[in-house]
Amino acid sequence: AAWLTAAAGAAGFAALLAGVSANLRLALIAVGGFAAALLFFALTAWLAVRALRRAAPAHPRALLLAARQMAARSGFAAMQVGALAAGLLALALLVLLRTDLIASWRAATPPDAPNRFVINLMPEQADDFLKMLHGAGVKKQNMDFAPMFRGRLTHINGKPAALPEKTAKTRGEERRRAQRLLEREFNLSNMAAMPAHNQLAAGQWKNDEENAVSVEEGLAKTLGLKLGDELAFDIAGLEAKARITSLRRVDWASMHVNFFVIFPRAEMPEGESLPVTHIAAWHAPEHLPDFDNELVARLPNITLIDTSAIIAQVQRVLGQVIRAVEFLFIFTLAAGLLVLLAAVGAQRESRAHELALMRALGASQRLLAAVQRAELLGTGALAGLLAGCAALLCGWALAHWVFEFAWSAPLATPLITAAAGALLAWAAGWPSLRALLRRPVVHTLRQALRQ
Repeated sequence: AAWLTAAAGAAGFAALLAGVSANLRLALIAVGGFAAALLFFALTAWLAVRALRRAAPAHPRALLLAARQMAARSGFAAMQVGALAAGLLALALLVLLRTDLIASWRAATPPDAPNRFVINLMPEQADDFLKMLHGAGVKKQNMDFAPMFRGRLTHINGKPAALPEKTAKTRGEERRRAQRLLEREFNLSNMAAMPAHNQLAAGQWKNDEENAVSVEEGLAKTLGLKLGDELAFDIAGLEAKARITSLRRVDWASMHVNFFVIFPRAEMPEGESLPVTHIAAWHAPEHLPDFDNELVARLPNITLIDTSAIIAQVQRVLGQVIRAVEFLFIFTLAAGLLVLLAAVGAQRESRAHELALMRALGASQRLLAAVQRAELLGTGALAGLLAGCAALLCGWALAHWVFEFAWSAPLATPLITAAAGALLAWAAGWPSLRALLRRPVVHTLRQALRQ
């Protein structure tokens, strides 16, 4: 019955995650992660309890007796540690990564990051536009200003642009994204020098190199492009051909103007027949609150986008999401404590018999209280220690491979989570076990004889 109940609970948990996420793969990853964590914690706790029984010192006596009691109920101890460690792991991960996630977001959008964007600026308006920005105190090195024209990728190495063979065989989001990139028009640009906020990932950028093009490395990976490939673009009926001479690494969260494809030339050979507009980005001068209105009044055809309110709203939403996740993870920890309480309750009568026999054989109530405290504190400390170590490992993996930001792990985390786990386990289990110490020995022994 216990195994059937556990299986039903696990199935319900998996079904709930699948329904909420609306993504079977994501749900299976979450369920697999929980299952792997619980199995790891339970197995490690079982091995630690078995080892503790052999390594426990003879003095103090309470520690020796507590180690023997935990080893005698190693299955229950593993279950308690696994459940409590899972909740502590969730909370520790959130506490560890929350600050760094917010710091990473703010570092990607520093106080002086561009928060105004202008598109549809015609070439003949460029001089007036730049004079207005310089007059408002926006320095040239603090703004992005680049020509922009739209074109569709039509041929790769003389063949019609198509999905790479590896991507074509997949059915996930990668294939859909690659297909969208082939069907859409790119925002292209030309500039003699590589943008300062881009990094050269491969190849070489040569200023004013003819028949050359620089491609963002993510786009190259998605479409299976490599250095030396010849690309052909249809730009408003004009064909432009160029070979990939460099790959660039672009930080799309930097709020700067970025392009998938850039021709490293100051002037395009198509000249005035190329349908060019300009795009600009800068940080709005705070001492001129009406500058946006003046700019639009002077150049009514432009489209000005204010992203400062959007960034502030995203940061507020991010804070609300983090608080909501904290609240949910507290429920996870509470569930772990409930499992600990359930395990203590299931052993209540057997513990009462053990305590009664030990008191009948001469053990003092003070010694038995110390044994129970040591067992609870040891269970919680072991759960916290395992959770802290796992949180450091998972936090590093998430920061490195998922969120992609530098993360320095606080090495004191296992000690902090061990102390927190010990206090939580003691606070949850001690009120129940203390009542057993007050139960009369004769009453307990008589009840045992009747059974």
